[in-house]
Amino acid sequence: MKRFFKTYPLSILITVAIIFLSLFNPPETKIDDIKFIDKIAHFCMYGGLELVMWIEYVRRHKGPYSKLHILVVILLPIMLGGLMEIAQSTMTVYRGGDWGDFIADAVGVLAGAATGWVLTKSFLRKR
Repeated sequence: MKRFFKTYPLSILITVAIIFLSLFNPPETKIDDIKFIDKIAHFCMYGGLELVMWIEYVRRHKGPYSKLHILVVILLPIMLGGLMEIAQSTMTVYRGGDWGDFIADAVGVLAGAATGWVLTKSFLRKR
């Protein structure tokens, strides 16, 4: 377990931040008036998490990706997004679960995976 924390410290930190941001009661701001700002935030949070997971993997591992790595690194953030939507609707009175947010999470993960794949693939070739 200690090795996991040393291998993926930023991924763990971002995951904890996403959990916190998903469950706290945010104050109202003028940015709330921007259309789809919530979906953009979900896309960026989960896309950023995904991209960091790819970069940390390449930083710590010498070989190419395994099929298991690809499956886990894509499915875990998508599952986290789904669990956060369920948690918002069942554990809070000020937030609600939203299918649109879950879709934004999943699209962000896929965009982060595609970006991570391209960036890290070329890096692995240079090694």
